[in-house]
Amino acid sequence: MVVVKIKDLPKEKYLLPGNTACQGCPHALGLKALGMALGDRIVLIVPAGCTTIIAGSRDKSAFKFPCLHVPFASAPAVATGLGSAFKRLGKDGIPVVWMGDGGSDIGFATLSGACVRKDDMIVVVSDNEAYMNTGIQTSGTTFWKARTTTSPTGKREEKKDLALIMLMHKADYVATASVGYLQDFIAKLKRASEIEGFRFIHLHSPCPPGWGFDSGETVEIARMAVKCGAWILWEFDGRFKISPQSKPYRDRDKRLPLADYLRRQRRFRHLTNDDIVEIEKRIDEQWKVILALENIFS
Repeated sequence: MVVVKIKDLPKEKYLLPGNTACQGCPHALGLKALGMALGDRIVLIVPAGCTTIIAGSRDKSAFKFPCLHVPFASAPAVATGLGSAFKRLGKDGIPVVWMGDGGSDIGFATLSGACVRKDDMIVVVSDNEAYMNTGIQTSGTTFWKARTTTSPTGKREEKKDLALIMLMHKADYVATASVGYLQDFIAKLKRASEIEGFRFIHLHSPCPPGWGFDSGETVEIARMAVKCGAWILWEFDGRFKISPQSKPYRDRDKRLPLADYLRRQRRFRHLTNDDIVEIEKRIDEQWKVILALENIFS
């Protein structure tokens, strides 16, 4: 992993001030990091979602890079065409699909197809674990037992692991990242930009209004998710590497208690101690898969 120092990155702003993001919005943090990492090479493709609102329209756009707004399910397909056009024209452009977890649900067919074909793009799923822009409905990646407007007693279904799905699709590059560790996210974006083909980054993006925490706590909540093991940071570029921020999870004495993370969010205030024990078991099972992959692809 390349170490990225914020002071060494360009100071130009690609997400302009005065945009319509909510206070403490994780997408805004991620988009700022995207601009810092890739700059003028970006052509952003955005399906419907929170980022549509943040971007604005026409001469009032909040982005300094080109942005295409496309139908919900079509973003990877549009990026496929752009990537082919850039190659044919000899342009140094990177199609970047920026979608939420809702977009990855509705657009999974085109996402899967682009990955299988190894189409040239970077896909970032900025995952706030629900359909936030339309009223906080459950998505495929909504956390176990979380309350949403369509799971008022807590989600019962399994949580989808998009990054592992893309890894099993044999993507050219796969990583997870967090808005709590933007230098790690920027380093992974830079690494992805050095590889040709289909590149996928799953970005954990805690949402203050959707999850129920104060807007000044976004980064802290994101870091707590990593420190308790609920969000695992890793990278695959031919080798499978667990990121340094996640490695303390191997030592139980160094883990943040899962309850500390869950109790900070309104969506989990209904949980019993038995619920938390059950979630801990599911996280441990997820970790067994990650540690096995590290041994296989080390």
